[in-house]
Amino acid sequence: MKDDMEKVVGIHAVRSALRDSAASPRCLYVLQGRRDARINELIGLSRDRRVRYQVVPRGWFEKKNLELNHQGVLLEMQSMKLMNEQEFKNWWEQGEMPRLILILDGMTDPRNLGACLRSANAAGVDAVLLPRRRIAPLSSTVMKVAQGGCEELIMVETGNIARTIKWLREREVWVIGADEAGGSIWESNVGNHPVALVLGDEGKGLRRLTKELCDEVASIPMFGTVESLNVSVAAGVLLYELRRKTVYAAHS
Repeated sequence: MKDDMEKVVGIHAVRSALRDSAASPRCLYVLQGRRDARINELIGLSRDRRVRYQVVPRGWFEKKNLELNHQGVLLEMQSMKLMNEQEFKNWWEQGEMPRLILILDGMTDPRNLGACLRSANAAGVDAVLLPRRRIAPLSSTVMKVAQGGCEELIMVETGNIARTIKWLREREVWVIGADEAGGSIWESNVGNHPVALVLGDEGKGLRRLTKELCDEVASIPMFGTVESLNVSVAAGVLLYELRRKTVYAAHS
């Protein structure tokens, strides 16, 4: 198996990848002796896509040093293609103006990245912007944690987050940075603007320059004894609140 291919593991993630017409699966690997209804479904999907599959021994999986439970299946697929900045701008100018955007700045933990992408998919985020550097690669760990969320998202690679935020603000996108020092997200008044939520790294949070470029800095009120939430949990809470606000504004 070529090292430059994405490795998707786990029943749900592999099923989502095989069902995604935009994905480019190359080969399905199935653990020897593992045949049940779910495995048969995956083999059927691979045949429908004309993707070859191979039955391999347990030692084959062990040699891959996979970080997550593979559940006896691994899908080799061509690396996910991200939009570049110009493609994103062209998409925008063609009238596909999004209502809710997620910007991830410096998220280096693959599990946090995968969980944020899963939340973004669930909340109906229109586009996710990722920096070219200081971001976890879209590895099998990310895709497994995302549970199929990656494949349906428009993801954009940008060389300069600050420049991208400025470009969005010029188009009347209201940019909100997530930070513990900010005001309550409940009191945020986004109006009828498209909204971009910016999240930083788990430990360091938003960089100073990024924070200064935001229209607003907001936080999640804490009512218990803990002072903060994991960044991926916070992403879900914030995205759903912003989705609620934008839907309400659009219908008011």
